[in-house]
Amino acid sequence: MADAKKISYEAARDELAEVVASLETGGATLEDSLKLWERGEELAKICQEWLDGARKKLDAVKPAGE
Repeated sequence: MADAKKISYEAARDELAEVVASLETGGATLEDSLKLWERGEELAKICQEWLDGARKKLDAVKPAGE
């Protein structure tokens, strides 16, 4: 989760939304679209790492049987 410590969940989520919007509008070259896609994949991974970490914390404090 080293990358996730460099960028907050909110920042990664917001940038991911921008990447998706850029891809949806089209207009970018194939090369630029691939770069955007790759960045989107990185951002999605960072968001998932943050969410997984939060889930682990919640599971650790949740009473057994719930």
